Amino acid sequence: MDKLFFFDVLPGPDFKTGKRSSSVHFKVQIFLSAKAFRSTKLKRSPRDIRWTVLYRIKHKKGSYGQENVQRKKVKKATHTLNRAVAGMSLEAILAKRNQTSDFRRQQREQAAKAAKEANKAARAAKAAMNKEKKPVPQKVKPPKPVKAAAPRVGGKR
Repeated sequence: MDKLFFFDVLPGPDFKTGKRSSSVHFKVQIFLSAKAFRSTKLKRSPRDIRWTVLYRIKHKKGSYGQENVQRKKVKKATHTLNRAVAGMSLEAILAKRNQTSDFRRQQREQAAKAAKEANKAARAAKAAMNKEKKPVPQKVKPPKPVKAAAPRVGGKR
C-alpha cells in the first residue's frame, strides 16, 4: 500500500475517513483527512504547514531535531615518531634528513668523478692486456665440395 500524502505513515486497516486523488500523470495520492486534501487543492506547500513531516524536517522539530542528527567524525591527528630502522641508527637518519641540497650535490659530483676514474683505470688496464696479447691468425677452413644434384629418373606418368 502507498504512503499517505502529507504524512510519513502507512494508512491503517480502518482507513475510512481519507480520500484518494489522482493527478494528470496518474499518480495516486492518499490523504488521511479532508484537511490534507483541501490543502493540496489550495496548492499549499507542505513545508509551510506546521503539522507535516516536511515542515518538521525543515525546521528540525522533535526526532528531526539537532540533537538527533549524527555529527561528522573528526579524524584524530596522528603523531609521527622518529626511531631507528634496521641498518641505520636514529642519529644517522637525522643527519641524513638535515643535510643541505648543496652538500648532496657535492656528494653526487664526487661519486660521479670517482666512477669515471675507476672506469678510465679499467679501460687502461684492458688496453694494456690487449697490447700484450698477440693477434692469433685465424685458420681458414677449406670449403666443402658441393655434390651435384642427381639426375631425375622416371617418366611423366
